[in-house]
Amino acid sequence: MMDQEKHRAAAWFRELRDRIVAAFEDLEDSHHRGPLSDAAPGRFTVTETRRAAPEGEDAGGGLMSVMRGGRVFEKVGVNVSTVFGTLGSRAQEAMAARKGLPGMREDPRFWASGISLVAHMQNPHVPAVHMNTRMFWTPHGWWFGGGSDLNPAIEYAEDTEFFHREQQRWLDPHGTGLYPRFKAWANEYFYIPHRHRARGVGGIFMDDYCTRDWAADFALTRDIGCAFLPAFLPLVEKRRPQDWTAAEKEAQLVHRGLYAEYNLVYDRGTKFGLETGHDADAVLMSLPPMAKWI
Repeated sequence: MMDQEKHRAAAWFRELRDRIVAAFEDLEDSHHRGPLSDAAPGRFTVTETRRAAPEGEDAGGGLMSVMRGGRVFEKVGVNVSTVFGTLGSRAQEAMAARKGLPGMREDPRFWASGISLVAHMQNPHVPAVHMNTRMFWTPHGWWFGGGSDLNPAIEYAEDTEFFHREQQRWLDPHGTGLYPRFKAWANEYFYIPHRHRARGVGGIFMDDYCTRDWAADFALTRDIGCAFLPAFLPLVEKRRPQDWTAAEKEAQLVHRGLYAEYNLVYDRGTKFGLETGHDADAVLMSLPPMAKWI
């Protein structure tokens, strides 16, 4: 049943959540120069979430941590969850088809734990960002997944290069072929077919990742999480003092429309969360507070 491994993975996702929440509140406290620096620093509101289940059945849950209207963050959510139970018929069919697991229909038990983060920024010069990592288990196999990607409304080539360089720095110790592989995977996954364009400037992504060496795969997943703050915080600190114009804010709101379209139409995590009965507010936490469409 891999109980020890499940416990280690869930504990790590919670630890990473705590690190990120503390770092983001520190950014709010240290914003003393630039737009909105005279506003009150933002703080996270934390809510417990539960996966819907039959009466009296424990199906797990997590923590939804959301900050709105801060100095630096217009809206940011950092969620962790550990959920379990049995997959519904639609999820069973999707799992059987995508992972080649016909046995899911006979034994549809599952366990999943992970962290999911989306940050929409006040300043249009500061890029929005997404990060998630997760572990998924069934009686028929286990997998890791996740990554992080940058979504600037106003792109700076040096920021994109820095973000990618940090991802590579953390991945290379696990094999120099992983970064180009995961970079290409992100480009393919975070693509909006009906717009014929990428959601942002990419990053790294893996899904259904299992080499049959749990310890090695978990170490890789940990380092994908560890790479996030070193890759993102310097960009926030660099861009948050910049003034912005009404036209630049408008460009940010239109760009957020792309983000909303992708998450509602294509993102597999959104679909899985809703289909398995997890708290809808937590699943849809990724949506921006404001967006526009042309």
